[in-house]
Amino acid sequence: MTAAAANFDPRTTLARPDLAEQALEGLVRADAYRAARPMRCTAAVADIHSDVDGADPIDELIFGEAFDVLESRDDRVWGQARRDGVVGWVDRAALAEGAPRPGASVAAVTAALPLNALVTEPRGDELRPIGDFERDPVAVAERLIGVPHRLGARSSRATDCCGLVQQALYACGRAAPRYADQQAELGEAVDRDDAHRGDLVVWLHPGAGPWNGHSAFLLDGRRVLHASGAHGAVVVEPLAEAEARYAADGFSPPRFRRL
Repeated sequence: MTAAAANFDPRTTLARPDLAEQALEGLVRADAYRAARPMRCTAAVADIHSDVDGADPIDELIFGEAFDVLESRDDRVWGQARRDGVVGWVDRAALAEGAPRPGASVAAVTAALPLNALVTEPRGDELRPIGDFERDPVAVAERLIGVPHRLGARSSRATDCCGLVQQALYACGRAAPRYADQQAELGEAVDRDDAHRGDLVVWLHPGAGPWNGHSAFLLDGRRVLHASGAHGAVVVEPLAEAEARYAADGFSPPRFRRL
């Protein structure tokens, strides 16, 4: 591995020892380099897996999102989700060729397509034109209370903790990475006593794999809003109760981040 390659996060770098995206030539070492082929998600949601055999999902594509494909193998393709950068394997049947520029995104959580799905025609009461955004991520997340928790999911149909934060920020036109350690670097650190509604609360865990922490929105000084595996859904919970549970499970003390 080169010094430059060491700076790339393998979760979001379209490269393996045998194959890498053309733009990474000279930056990461691979046996071959190839230009990626743009495709788009045509299913309401489609899981992204870490391996071709379809292990537990590490992320999810939402309708209309672009997926840049570098390799096809049987009924799966390997590539990178353009919106949040995650690399993995997707069922070929969930994708179509090309990634046209979207004209609108889904604004309603009860629409036929998930919140933030991308469509080409900006028509319909459940849509908002690209560039027209919500203002309050917490207000978006509050509309998702009761949505089932599912690890790897990130939509208004089901979501994990980081997916909830990501989608609420997307609705407000803010870039949002996929995993807790990445979200723990958003914005700027604030002291616990100064934290208020809309700040992120992130607990990190030294465990291996992508699920290395937990993210939540601070609802007020005493409560968090999050997608909770313990509760099986997006819920509002006392901060003290969440903090005690994560401490007992080996998580680090919470970090508070001002977006």
